[in-house]
Amino acid sequence: MNEQRTSAAQVPNRGGIDRDAREHYARLAEEADRNLDRLAAMPVLKDATLESALKRQGISRREFLKLTAVTTAALSLPSLFDTRVARAAELMNRLPVLWMELQSCTGNSMALIRNSNPGVDTLLLDLISLEYSEVLMAASGQNAEDVLAAAIEKYDGQYIAVFEGSVPLEANGSFLTIGPAGETGIEKVEHVAKHAAAVIAAGTCASYGGIPAAAPNPTGALGVADFLNSRRMNVPVVNLPACPVSSTNVVGTILEYALFGRLPSLDAFGRPLWAYQDRIHDKCERRGHFDAGEFVEGWSDIEGVKSGLCLFKVGCKGPMTYNNCGVVRYNDGASWPIMSGHGCIGCSEPGFWDTMTPFEVPVAGRQVRMPFGNDATADTIGAVAVGAAAAGVVVHAAATVIKAATEKTPAKSESKPTKEQ
Repeated sequence: MNEQRTSAAQVPNRGGIDRDAREHYARLAEEADRNLDRLAAMPVLKDATLESALKRQGISRREFLKLTAVTTAALSLPSLFDTRVARAAELMNRLPVLWMELQSCTGNSMALIRNSNPGVDTLLLDLISLEYSEVLMAASGQNAEDVLAAAIEKYDGQYIAVFEGSVPLEANGSFLTIGPAGETGIEKVEHVAKHAAAVIAAGTCASYGGIPAAAPNPTGALGVADFLNSRRMNVPVVNLPACPVSSTNVVGTILEYALFGRLPSLDAFGRPLWAYQDRIHDKCERRGHFDAGEFVEGWSDIEGVKSGLCLFKVGCKGPMTYNNCGVVRYNDGASWPIMSGHGCIGCSEPGFWDTMTPFEVPVAGRQVRMPFGNDATADTIGAVAVGAAAAGVVVHAAATVIKAATEKTPAKSESKPTKEQ
């Protein structure tokens, strides 16, 4: 590695990036290089290599570099980081990951393993050292518990803990017991998170409690971050809500951790800005019809659905929801709910089951309680959420522009800033 500092002059000045932003990216490049050198010095945990993964997928090195350039852009990083993202991918076989199931349907695990498109996320899934996963591992019962205990001891303070599902608190946590010893979900989360370097809450149930937490919330379900905060456990947590979360967002988050040694920049709800900073409404292929006032008038309007008219009048919650579903899509990037003809139900928002229902009824003019204390209608809720996110972000790789703006003009909001990771 070249130890010479990356200067602002070396950062491509594309898209009108000012000098302060370029200096920031230069410092990030240095940070990434130091962390990648640290990762390279760690022992290899898995026999799989990037070269073997590329060969198995039939992808040339040149094609891989093109894919990593797309991934770099998805992470809101300039082209200066293309080679660094590629290097981080090569070093993913040094990063231990433990995947835990809580009060869940395992839909996020299913979405992750069913991604067969030969993209960067598929390649990295081949490389990540997944040390424990109830859904994927052959071991069960006490044998599985032994594998988990050994992994926690061996990689204490080094692994990423991924939790899928909510944490039930009622009846002393007895709604969820795990393993032959009948350990509760509460005990399991406390133990695994305590020894983790960072925590990923995969899916809306793990992020905010999801459907189990919907009123009247009989199991006392909480999202993982809220649970850890209630126990005053100071562990970095990133929320990746959606039902299910896309493999791109899971792998992208792990990749950024490999790149910088820390979790991504987060909004006020603990979500990575690079994946959740835009409204569904603003990236929707039906948006032009919304602007033109062309709507599907009801579910009997088959022609309107097929011709791509806006689904707002049949309940689409796109104007109130933040996610990159319309960009990364599902089923190998083939489609997503709005493209297939059904409106967004807002599943990546906190409390969506209570605040977004009924799903097939328009919400224009209806007051919606925002988790950070403001009421708004569907026409203004997007702008309010953006303001709260700007006040709550921890800015590094994905948020230079926001960083510069907030330093000059601090956003006014009653929301509490997210904890610096």
